[in-house]
Amino acid sequence: MLEGNDATASTQSRDSQTEKTGKANATRPRKPSRQRSTPESEPGPLNLESPVTALQRVDSKRAVQLGRLEVTTLRDLLYFFPRRHLDYSAVVKVAELQYGQERTVEGNILEIREERRGRNRQLRITEAQLADETGSVKVSWFGQGYLARTLPAGTRVAISGKVGDFNGRLVFESPEYEVLRGSQSSIHTGRLLPVYPLTQGLTGRTLRNLTWQTLQMGLPLVSESLPESVRKRRSLIPSREAIKQAHFPDGQANRDQARRRLAFDELLTLQLSVLSRRQKKNQLMGGVTIAGDSELVEGLISNLPFELTGAQRRSIDEILADLCQGTPPMNRLLQGEVGSGKTVVVLIALLAAIARGYQGSIMVPTEVLAEQHFQTVARLLGGMPLTVGLLTGSTRARPRRRLTGMASEGTLDLLIGTHALIQEGVEIPRLALAVMDEQHRFGVMQRSALRQKSDENPHTLVMSATPIPRTLQLTFYGDLDISTIDELPPGRQEILTRYVEPDRREAAYGFISREIQAGRQAFIVCPLIEESEVIEAKAATDEHQRLSRGGVPRTETGPSPRPHGLSGERQGDAAFSRR
Repeated sequence: MLEGNDATASTQSRDSQTEKTGKANATRPRKPSRQRSTPESEPGPLNLESPVTALQRVDSKRAVQLGRLEVTTLRDLLYFFPRRHLDYSAVVKVAELQYGQERTVEGNILEIREERRGRNRQLRITEAQLADETGSVKVSWFGQGYLARTLPAGTRVAISGKVGDFNGRLVFESPEYEVLRGSQSSIHTGRLLPVYPLTQGLTGRTLRNLTWQTLQMGLPLVSESLPESVRKRRSLIPSREAIKQAHFPDGQANRDQARRRLAFDELLTLQLSVLSRRQKKNQLMGGVTIAGDSELVEGLISNLPFELTGAQRRSIDEILADLCQGTPPMNRLLQGEVGSGKTVVVLIALLAAIARGYQGSIMVPTEVLAEQHFQTVARLLGGMPLTVGLLTGSTRARPRRRLTGMASEGTLDLLIGTHALIQEGVEIPRLALAVMDEQHRFGVMQRSALRQKSDENPHTLVMSATPIPRTLQLTFYGDLDISTIDELPPGRQEILTRYVEPDRREAAYGFISREIQAGRQAFIVCPLIEESEVIEAKAATDEHQRLSRGGVPRTETGPSPRPHGLSGERQGDAAFSRR
């Protein structure tokens, strides 16, 4: 490293001067030297929390620059990882250089000079000729006049950069350079070169030098956080090696291994933090204890017109175990394909709560889905002595007052609805189990608002057929437990999903037409009802008009009237039941 060698040379020079001075003054009596500092003021032993000023050539000005990157200690610098790496690992001869490639060449400086060009000759350019046994190549640096003194003719250097072209000749423009000294490790050339975020006054070269120095000083101080058995089981490299390879990897595979180990450490830290927070929260929040064995539950299961699948039974057992435990309140995701039988699992859990004198709720994002759940629940419960209500935004005033009154009195066992459940005036004091379908459509505050409708600390069960990344994050980081229905009931048709490119739209409509002619039905779902100037997406009204004019090959019935969120309930039912 240049800085290290320069510092060593400077130290040796000072030692030589001291030696000469000592000989000259050997006959003179020396005065006792003063104590410059007390033991208390001397710096302590180096550790990871030592300031960056403990590094060579880091003064207060440089420390301020690093501080703007939130780097104030050796630990900060060790974990200040590069955004990416430039691949300068291919070392070739001058004769092998090709335009546009990123390559490294090693050779001797034949000549080097600084020139001034441009208007008023203010642009400084340093030009050099680098040669090896196969030829020579031009190298130029802009605004770095000191290089003419730093790299005099005869200096052996390595040059790394992208090969350019100037007047038909290959050239390196402002490449990275490094003086070659014996077996000294390369920092700036001939390797995967780290590229760091920078700030004013701080160059990439300087930051690489400081990082390299920090690795030599601070890496031995890093302790291993994982037992060897865990590292072997997960095929993870040691922590010190991961930090080193993340900055200055020996190859692409080493960089990938480092990334994997550091990602593992980060996710493990997040999980432990979330679990710790959850544990503290659970200690402060008592839940409702609900036994799962009841006549209502057994009656529903025995009267079902089908057998529960193994996955349904497993999910039921997991949910009932949480309810029976009581504290902490359950917070669980039930996921499964459309048609896998999630509603039956949820209904059994709700009946367990209702059988103990509590209330339950199901909140869904749309009125159509609320109506579907209401009809399904009413059909499955049959003649059981339970009261079930449906509350949506379109519920008229009189039935709304009746439903909210029964809910607040505790005489309504199960309330199904949309966001209307969390509006002012709705209270469910005995709510012990709050269920949300398509939970990704609800925000954190909305889910919290539903739980706050109860005088208890209700259990929460959310359902989803298409868990989005945010749901998976909640599960992965410990905020949600998970139950999966991974098998379909016997006789259920497997759901197949296909993605069709826009230019294949007519082929997709042709397939739809053939299915309709075979007596089947089709849905075309649009993200908007009316055309929007803000959102670029298809609108249901426009698509309906286009299809009516022949967008779909003619069929006997033609496109049905369009049902959507603004359609009346009867209009929507009529559209879906029409053949």
